[in-house]
Amino acid sequence: MNVDELVRDALRDQADGQPPAAPGFADRVLAVRRRRRSRRLASAAAAVAAVVAVAVAVPMLDSGKQDVRPSGGVEQTGVTARPDQSPPRDLIAAGRVALAAYYTFRNVEQSADRAVSERTYWLLDPETKKYEKADRWSYVAVAPGLKTAAVLERDLPVRRIGLLDLASGEVERWLPVDRPVAGVEFSPDGTKLVATTYSQNPDQRVKIEGSDDWDALFMKSYRTGFHVIDVASGRSSWTEIKIGLDPDDPGSFLNSRQDFAFSRDGSLVWSGLPSEPGKRFYDVGGKEVAPPVRERHRDWFVEAGVSPDGALVAGQFAGKKWKTSSWILDSRTGKTRTEVHGQQLLAWADGDSLVAWDIGPDGNEYHQRLVLVTMGSDKVVPLSGFRSPKDNTKGRWEPVFAER
Repeated sequence: MNVDELVRDALRDQADGQPPAAPGFADRVLAVRRRRRSRRLASAAAAVAAVVAVAVAVPMLDSGKQDVRPSGGVEQTGVTARPDQSPPRDLIAAGRVALAAYYTFRNVEQSADRAVSERTYWLLDPETKKYEKADRWSYVAVAPGLKTAAVLERDLPVRRIGLLDLASGEVERWLPVDRPVAGVEFSPDGTKLVATTYSQNPDQRVKIEGSDDWDALFMKSYRTGFHVIDVASGRSSWTEIKIGLDPDDPGSFLNSRQDFAFSRDGSLVWSGLPSEPGKRFYDVGGKEVAPPVRERHRDWFVEAGVSPDGALVAGQFAGKKWKTSSWILDSRTGKTRTEVHGQQLLAWADGDSLVAWDIGPDGNEYHQRLVLVTMGSDKVVPLSGFRSPKDNTKGRWEPVFAER
């Protein structure tokens, strides 16, 4: 079974999903699948990804080669790296994006057969440039500019969204919603929010026969639709998106958490699907529409998405030229443009470079750090230290990126 087949298979039969703009889904879904299939598979495939490298004097991270990296914080033009920090304590940034926050997971047991997967966030203070723990919030999205975050309280779903001032740590305004929400994302310009509505907590976990872990509900979603909210006025509209029971309809089967996000120009709302066609786009009134030309070939679980100029799109794991690498595609045609270093593409730093997860010389596909990669280069710049390969631990953190 090759990587593409494993990813498609995993996405179809495992509901351990994350929102399309939220980070880390492919890594976690493959990790869960690996545990479940450990008796049948010698090893699991690497997570969906991509890498590109920067032309600076840092050795290539091929498995088995010595890894030489700076011991402390490093600042270059447009790059602030913390290769000795994991989880990070101080600002990490590259080009147009910064690590605006990160979070960890833990399973909180509710009963003998039920639990809830809770996130604990650390948010960037824009004044001190340090990450501060903010465990009041169950879900956080950071607006472009790194000054404001949309936050949801505990016990999802909730009936209000907070607009948090990241410098003071205080909620400046509450935006009430008439249907409860469990996920929220800003539009690319920061003027709107799309909030995904659920009738029950999408982060519920259960015990599945044959598994020692808490698992997401298998192909069961309580998603009901989405609010589109004007941030300045607080005005919102709700659109119902029904989940049918037609086995021939991909929209009938969703991951337990399958949040909505905005298209790259902010005019449409879209969501991933765990089976073909892989995604659906809607206008703000809920009418399904064709994907925009530049977004036809993006995968919802490849978080980097479309490049800033719209010409390219981050693709899935490649693993051809290097042990861990990913494809970069032409956004219009879907044809492969190049293969780049890295395991999982997370954000575009500029038109040529991306932030990605990548592994180290030990070859462990779950022992990763943030790196900066650039098309056409063999160099990889470490941005963070390595995170733990163990799920649901403080050492296994998930990044949240935002434009600076």
